[in-house]
Amino acid sequence: MDHAADTGAGRSEGADVRQIDLSNIEELARGCAVLGTGGGGETRTAAAAVRHAIREHGPVEVIGIDDLSPEDVIMPLSGVGAPTVSAEMMPGLGEAARLRDAAEEIMGRAVAAVMASEIGGGNGVMPAAWAAQLGLPLVDADGMGRAFPELPMVSMYVAGVPVRPMAMTDVYGNVSIVRATDAASSERIGRAICVAGGCHVLMSDYLMTAAEAASAVVHGTISKAVELGNLLLTSPDPIGRLAARMNGRVLMTGKIVDVERRITGGFTRGYVSVSGAGMDDGRSMRIEVQNEFLVALEQNEVRACVPDSIVLVHAETGEAVATENVRYGQRVTILAWPSVPIWRTDRGLQVAGPGAFGYEFGFVPVEQRVEGIHTPV
Repeated sequence: MDHAADTGAGRSEGADVRQIDLSNIEELARGCAVLGTGGGGETRTAAAAVRHAIREHGPVEVIGIDDLSPEDVIMPLSGVGAPTVSAEMMPGLGEAARLRDAAEEIMGRAVAAVMASEIGGGNGVMPAAWAAQLGLPLVDADGMGRAFPELPMVSMYVAGVPVRPMAMTDVYGNVSIVRATDAASSERIGRAICVAGGCHVLMSDYLMTAAEAASAVVHGTISKAVELGNLLLTSPDPIGRLAARMNGRVLMTGKIVDVERRITGGFTRGYVSVSGAGMDDGRSMRIEVQNEFLVALEQNEVRACVPDSIVLVHAETGEAVATENVRYGQRVTILAWPSVPIWRTDRGLQVAGPGAFGYEFGFVPVEQRVEGIHTPV
């Protein structure tokens, strides 16, 4: 049996993207913002960083796992910390090189390619800049198919890739190599390093060979992000098209009437309250946040929850609204769609289902909680 099918870590639909250059950075950024489910970091500054890196170093080749030799080393990269901090703490130019050097020390051979640990938000965009700086190709894959807040919440952990030493670096130039005994320890220790680095650091974890990655990552997600960004920029009905493309549900359209947001323990936590408008007049919904949008509640009834994706988009343009950019008075549409299959396995739900975030209710797929797509007005 093909193990990718067994874990659900398969290939996303859509045409393959073979290069990130100045012509498709905006599409990548908008698509990653949507896939970020509110988290993953700010995409506008990330897109600017990619433009600068490409002007300095040239376009980035995008490759599939099959383009690598089985023993080639893939280096997943991501920013870790509170999105509200990352929006203001600009990265330096040396972090990626420091992590590459640490990764090569850990693995004992050269890094062959960069991969986004998560396709969501700035963490889906910035790997193109890091790949350009390092002169390495970017793998058309990631470890989530969305964004999640905690270190073990990656498909590689669910699929059983060994927990190898991870490397972290901050804007001050400090490098930490953590040899954790298990994934829970890596989160606890890594989060402490993140807080010490100002609540935002760059990390490489789950270093792996191409052979290990083949059945452990979510394939085709760079291409998918570019496809979604193109859809948002060109469609006369961006929200309807987006919901249809993702097999999603429009939960509600309305105005943001309350926002609570605080930084604690290296996370952005809080909630967003939305009051319905138009055909949703009289309704209200509360979205709970831990970096990403976790749960959508209507009169204390769960409408959608992790690991399925919950996304707030501007009600007219469909542009995603990140948790750090939510403001009172914004008119938004709340969308939800099914997670990639690996997160709906027993192991996936144990790692990133509602119980992993302290909720007492069980997971029910969004398509069972909410009827099909309807068009907002």
